[in-house]
Amino acid sequence: MGEHGATALAGIGVERERLFIGGEWAAPSTDGAIDVVSPHTGEVIASVAGAAPADADRAVAAARAAFDDGPWPRLDPAERAAAVRRLAGLYKGRREEMARLITAEMGAPITFSKFSQATLPMVLLNAFADIAGTVAWERARPGMFGTDVLVRKEPVGVVAGIVPWNMPQFLLVGKLAPALVAGCSVVVKPSPETPLDALLLAELVAEAGLPPGVVSILPAGPDVGRHLVSHPGVDKVSFTGSTAAGRDVAQACGAALKRASLELGGKSAAIVLDDADPAAVAVAEGIKVAGLMNSGQACVAQTRVLVPRGRYAEHVDALADMVASLRVGDPSDPATEIGPLVARRRRERVRGYIAAGRAEGARIVVGGDGVPDGLDRGWYVRPTLFADVANSMRIAREEIFGPVLSVIAHDGDDDAVAIANDSEYGLSGSVWTADTDRGLRAARGVRTGSFGVNQPYSMDPAAPFGGVKASGIGRELGPEGLDGYLEPKSISLAAEG
Repeated sequence: MGEHGATALAGIGVERERLFIGGEWAAPSTDGAIDVVSPHTGEVIASVAGAAPADADRAVAAARAAFDDGPWPRLDPAERAAAVRRLAGLYKGRREEMARLITAEMGAPITFSKFSQATLPMVLLNAFADIAGTVAWERARPGMFGTDVLVRKEPVGVVAGIVPWNMPQFLLVGKLAPALVAGCSVVVKPSPETPLDALLLAELVAEAGLPPGVVSILPAGPDVGRHLVSHPGVDKVSFTGSTAAGRDVAQACGAALKRASLELGGKSAAIVLDDADPAAVAVAEGIKVAGLMNSGQACVAQTRVLVPRGRYAEHVDALADMVASLRVGDPSDPATEIGPLVARRRRERVRGYIAAGRAEGARIVVGGDGVPDGLDRGWYVRPTLFADVANSMRIAREEIFGPVLSVIAHDGDDDAVAIANDSEYGLSGSVWTADTDRGLRAARGVRTGSFGVNQPYSMDPAAPFGGVKASGIGRELGPEGLDGYLEPKSISLAAEG
C-alpha cells in the first residue's frame, strides 16, 4: 500500500476478509479477492473478499427465509421505520470515515464526498423513515357493488440491489432504505471499484440490529450481478448502471416476469435562454455544478450546454474561464474541484471521446487530450470545453462520464427544447432565465424525469428521481420511490348479515 492509501485508510477498521451475508460476517466460498486501486496514484490501497455466485445463493436463501418466515415483513411499519432511523443515527457518527473511504477508492473530491457521498445517504435514511409515517398501509374504500374493498400495501419480497461506483452510498442507500421501510429483505451487490464504503455500511447495519437474513452486502463483479438478476429467489431487481447493462437486466427480468426498476444513463441539456444573467458568469457557475459534479462522473450531468446563438461567444468565454480555473488534483485536498476518473479504462474512454470530438469538427476551447500539469500518475484527464458542436456529433449524443462539456447554439426557446429532446436519453436538465414562467414552459417541454429552473437539478429526497426513454424505468426517492417496493393487494369484504 502506498503512502496515499495508508493515509486515506488510517484509523478506519473496515472488515476486509469476510462477507456480510444475512446480517452476519461469513467466510467467502472462494479465495477470490478484490484489489482496490487508488485513482490518484494507480496503486493498490486495499484488498477485500470478493463474493462468488455461491455466496449470492447463500444470501438469497437467507433473504428468502427472512421474508417468508421471519418477523421483518410482518412488523408494524412504524417499527421498521424506527430501525431505519436507528441506522441513520449510527451513520451520522461515521460520515467522516465514509467520505474518506469513497474519496480514496473512487477519487471523488473530498468536499463533494463529505456532503453528497456521505451526508445525503444519512438524510435519505431519515427521509424514508418519515415517508413511512405518511403511507396508507391499509385503507378501506367503497366498492362499486355495495361491498367494501380493503387495499393493503405489502412488500414486494426479496430485492436484489445492484449499484455502480460513482455515487456508491447514495445509490445503495436509495435502494436499501425504501426496501427496508417496505418490509423487504435485500441483497446488495456493490461495484468492485468501491467495496470499502459498502463494507463500512455493513458494519452499521450489523450494529443496528436488524433481524437475521434481512440484509446482505456482497462486493463482487458482474458475474454475481447477473446471477442475482436471474436468481429464482429474487422478486425484484433494482439496478443502477449503464443503459446497455440495463437492457440486459430488463430482458432477464421480463423473461422471468420479475419486477425491475432501472436507473440508467443520461446526456442531459442545460438550456440557457437569451434573457439569462447578462454577465453569463452566474450561468457558468451553475453549469460547473450541473455538468462537472463528481468530476463529471454523474448520470445526471448536464454536459450539453445550449446557448442562444446571439450570445454564443460571451457564454463560451464565460464557460471557458470557468473550466480553465478548475482546480484539478489530489481528491483528498479540500481545494480540489476535479479529481481523477475511477479507473484507467475510464480515462482512456474519455480521451477517446475528446479525440472523436476534434475529428468531427468541434473546437476545443479549453483542455483537450493529455495529462493535467503535475499529474503524471493516476487516472486524470484535462477538463475540456468544446464549442461549435452539432447535436449530431458523438460528444453530444453519447454519455462520456468525465469532465467534458459541449456548447451547442440554439435559435430560441422552441429550438432549444427541440435540441434538448433530440436524444435517446431523458434523465435530467435545467433552464436558465430571468423569467420563471418562461423557464417553466421550457421545463414542461423537455421530456426528462427531473429538471431545474435557474439551478442545477438536485436529488431531493422528497422528490421522485428517474428517467424516461433510455434513461430508465421506475422512480427512486420520495413516496414514489417507496411505492416501487410495495405491492397493492385488494381484499373484498362481503356485507355483514
